[in-house]
Amino acid sequence: MDLLITAAAHALAAGDPLGALGRVALRDDAPALALRGIALAQLGDFERARGLVRRAARAFGAQDPVARARCVVAEAEIALASRDLAWPTPALETARQVLAQHGDARNAAYARYLEGRRLLLIGRLDQAEQTLAALDAAAFAPALRTVHELVVAGIAVRRLQASKARAALARAAKAAQAAGIPALQAEVRQASSLLDAPAASLIAPPRDPQPLRLDEVEALLASDTLVVDACRYAVHSAGRTVSLATRPVLFTLAQTLAEAWPGDASREALIEQAFRTRRPDETHRARLRVEIGRLRGALGALATPRATRGGFALTPPPCQSVAVLTPPVQDKHAAVLALLADGEAWSSSALALALGASQRNVQRALDALAAAGRAQPIGQGRARRWMTPPLPGFATTLLLPLPLPNA
Repeated sequence: MDLLITAAAHALAAGDPLGALGRVALRDDAPALALRGIALAQLGDFERARGLVRRAARAFGAQDPVARARCVVAEAEIALASRDLAWPTPALETARQVLAQHGDARNAAYARYLEGRRLLLIGRLDQAEQTLAALDAAAFAPALRTVHELVVAGIAVRRLQASKARAALARAAKAAQAAGIPALQAEVRQASSLLDAPAASLIAPPRDPQPLRLDEVEALLASDTLVVDACRYAVHSAGRTVSLATRPVLFTLAQTLAEAWPGDASREALIEQAFRTRRPDETHRARLRVEIGRLRGALGALATPRATRGGFALTPPPCQSVAVLTPPVQDKHAAVLALLADGEAWSSSALALALGASQRNVQRALDALAAAGRAQPIGQGRARRWMTPPLPGFATTLLLPLPLPNA
């Protein structure tokens, strides 16, 4: 047994990358290369880390499939931490199968959790849940249980289930404390703090706009209030939801009508907001009547847009009020800022994938944010990543808390 390799692996498992580097920094054998790569990744040097892990995988070769598969898992996590969401996932699944076949249940489970976290980042919640369903978190060590609960909490947050998210984060905090890994504990604290931050802004005439936490948003959506949700481009009422995400003109009309409730919105205001013109003519008015008819059909029993002398008004069912939810930050590039707010370094291609937008549009948004001092790039060319200032000292928190090759 190589005592230095074992000591370095245990240092990484305890969240001490500098201690691990001190033991293997001058060695170029395969296990040392892998551990050096993981240590550098924990310190935020993703490009060098990825190169070292790839060298280690080649050095292990076919004669040591388990160690090579562990290196593939390490590279996948480095890609996730650096927000390279287009990293080839079939390689991760192949590595997971190899690890499972050779009895390495911990790292096989960790590979599945990495895929779950990637699915979570790109908004595929059902697939992320299916990934979790194949695992029994109770059978794993505290570090893996922490990862499991973080993914559960992430799914709950995105589904606006605040109580479920808080319960998962409480379990994650307990597991992270048992694991004794400071990086895991920090990630749990950061995730918990998000539940107390404003998740949306409520516009409910005649009151002024007010910020809402996630649990308050959940309670609002569970009430009888007709909610026009500008965060998700949908209309909610009494447990029913009508999505208008693919019909931006209809959603703009619904939002404008809801903001004018209980009064009406003028035809000129509706045309200006929905059709982006300040000089309406008869063609715009005719189109407005058509789009209002389409909105009436889309909303069904949730609410009825009706014509008034001054324009159109939104009429909810009797005894129901109307409210509008908007993003907590009213900014043209709020979606990009929301992703950058997690403190990680994102590539423009990963941002485009997560937002479902073109990479060119995302790059324009990043350039505008950089010019305003609200985002900053690091690296050059394909290695360029984007973050919100200031740069943190440690750029990732979940990099391989388990020993890797030959540990």
